[in-house]
Amino acid sequence: MDKKLLKVIIPAAVWLTLWAVLAAVVGKELILPSPASVARTLLALAGTAAFWREVGMSLLRVGAGFLLGAILGTGLGVVTASSRWGDLLLAPALGAVRTVPVVSFILLLYFWFPTGWVPVVVSALMALPVVWRSAAEGWERTDPQLLELAGHYALGPWRTLKLARLPAALPSLAAGWETALGLTWKAGAAAEVLCQPRWGLGAALQRSKSTLDIPALFAWTAVIVALSGLSGWLLKRLLRKGGRA
Repeated sequence: MDKKLLKVIIPAAVWLTLWAVLAAVVGKELILPSPASVARTLLALAGTAAFWREVGMSLLRVGAGFLLGAILGTGLGVVTASSRWGDLLLAPALGAVRTVPVVSFILLLYFWFPTGWVPVVVSALMALPVVWRSAAEGWERTDPQLLELAGHYALGPWRTLKLARLPAALPSLAAGWETALGLTWKAGAAAEVLCQPRWGLGAALQRSKSTLDIPALFAWTAVIVALSGLSGWLLKRLLRKGGRA
């Protein structure tokens, strides 16, 4: 068997076994359901149309929030790296966004936006400062001699960006985007829990908690974790292909 596969299977088996033992010791599903109970609940949920609506709406909101935060953060990072005044003006504001608790943003935005839009805006706000800082650092890493050479040969802005700026900035940008994607899933799910839109994984979590359906609570949590991991893996693949290109 492939060693990489074993490195995934063995830790998963160990933790699932520990979970099953603890669930058997506790003996109450209201406190800690067993892995088998959660798996049965997840399979039952996956067979309903409502499950896929919840998944689809959360994917749409988190994806939109991530893209919005990544695009704005990258653009503002370039401005920060290119202009001293840009850094002076943007650093305090984006530093504040980074430090303010996500719950505060959710509660405030609840009064400004429809409930379905709050997770999108919160996700974008959580991604924005992370991408901004990584973009600024990556832009500054470009070798000045490469820029001087590009100017000497009159390559123009586009070819200079492609041949000098992007190769230098991509490692930092990739790290920022990957971190931001994980934050958008956490922030988006938290916003759905508090704002209760009609469809969404966070809203499903809240309904499970309200009805004391603990196996469903674990199942919905597993779905969020799986989607976050899958989207992170896909982003890494895309970035690697982009870097090779």
